Amino acid sequence: MGREPGWEWHSAAEDTPEQLYTLWREAVARSRATVADLLTDAGPEQLARGEWPDGRVPSLRRVLVDLIEEYARHVGHADLIRESVDGLTGEDPPR
Repeated sequence: MGREPGWEWHSAAEDTPEQLYTLWREAVARSRATVADLLTDAGPEQLARGEWPDGRVPSLRRVLVDLIEEYARHVGHADLIRESVDGLTGEDPPR
């Protein structure tokens, strides 16, 4: 589970919910620890190790803002899927 090369690009249909939650929790813990270390070491204006295709190098602040924006986009997509399943829209309470 999650150890073979390219695993993240394969279907998780064979994994149990518990396995998937474990992978998610581990990834969240690693991400939080990494960001905390980076913020402690050099703050949000430090530059990333990689560069964008145009040669610019984003700051940690820019990377975090982009991640928040992307997360929000996916939450919106998930909400549209949920609405198509349960028929409720917007702020409607669950039935």
